[in-house]
Amino acid sequence: MSGINSVGDRADINSVLAQMRAMKAQLRQPERVGNEISPSQVNKITPTTTQPSFGALFGQAINSVNETQQQASALATAYEKGDPNVDLTRVMIQSQKASVSFQALTQVRNKVVQAYEDIMKMPV
Repeated sequence: MSGINSVGDRADINSVLAQMRAMKAQLRQPERVGNEISPSQVNKITPTTTQPSFGALFGQAINSVNETQQQASALATAYEKGDPNVDLTRVMIQSQKASVSFQALTQVRNKVVQAYEDIMKMPV
């Protein structure tokens, strides 16, 4: 099972989710003075360390899903050609892994589009 790295993938997904939750928590309830953000809140919103943007994280997720799909396709092709080092279980597991990762990415995209549409419908 050298082609399958589920522990590393889970760590990547968990770190992305943790970063998204941290950004959401930072933006949820800023301390306000009148209509302005207080100086103590500016440091909490402005990143003090270089953190990847949402676009960069989403791009990494897309690349990861693409890589998973390519691995599944390569394993399926190798199995079809009769490669003795590739068994059907590996092919099926990699295929399901690619399918689940694509479905998850699609759901995230749908939520982002829905959030954008909700924001666009808000009165100014």
